[in-house]
Amino acid sequence: MLRFPRQLQRYDSAAVCCDRLAERLEAHVRQWLSMPLAQRRPLGLATGRTMEPLYAALVQRLRLWSAQDLDELRRRWSSFNLDEYLGLPAGDPCRYSTYMHRHLGEPLLLRPETLHLPNGSAADADGAAQSYAAELNACGGVGVQLLGLGNNGHVGFNEPPTTADQACHVVDLSDATRRQNSGLFGGDPAAVPAQAITLGLHEILAADEIHLVVTGAVKADILEQLLTLPAPQPGLPASWLLNHPYVWLWTDADAMDHSLASRHA
Repeated sequence: MLRFPRQLQRYDSAAVCCDRLAERLEAHVRQWLSMPLAQRRPLGLATGRTMEPLYAALVQRLRLWSAQDLDELRRRWSSFNLDEYLGLPAGDPCRYSTYMHRHLGEPLLLRPETLHLPNGSAADADGAAQSYAAELNACGGVGVQLLGLGNNGHVGFNEPPTTADQACHVVDLSDATRRQNSGLFGGDPAAVPAQAITLGLHEILAADEIHLVVTGAVKADILEQLLTLPAPQPGLPASWLLNHPYVWLWTDADAMDHSLASRHA
């Protein structure tokens, strides 16, 4: 069995954790821009409250670049998001495309077409999922993938149970996920869309390296389950990461120390 995670980055606060990861991502982007075009694999991005301080820290760092370097960044940027809700109208503040424009695209003046997301407005959602997977594959697949961890163990919108060979697909969101995401929908889980398009574990596990960000005491229980599993289980989608050789776990005291405390109670 491979050791999981390859590296554990534990910090006293979520803010420091996100700043250190932003530092690593900045270094990756600099290196990425120097690569030959054929070797540049796009960034894999995630959304949600966990990622907001990370993107804020990354934007702050990138804005310190020279005008020439920023121009190169804007010309070369390529990223693919994990997922998008189905059925929300264009421009809806709860769409993940809106989220990415607000937290990354607008502050860095990135061209919208370089921030790729599934088409949540497509009449043929299954076809849109297949097209999104094909578009990502045509770009060589994800290089560096960011992930959050759902309270029920999902990564992306891959709900339990799921398998490691599940490709990009339309998913029915669980009640647990809709409750978790209800904050942006006025606190009403019923207002959260019932379906989404998400990259599957097939695309996620094909990334060169994966950075799993888990912060806050609310994630301690599911983090403990992930860290104590001896082998992947379909009932905990994130556990398929145990089979990936390059996973970095970025966590704070609230998530990690609560997890350790409950393990030794």
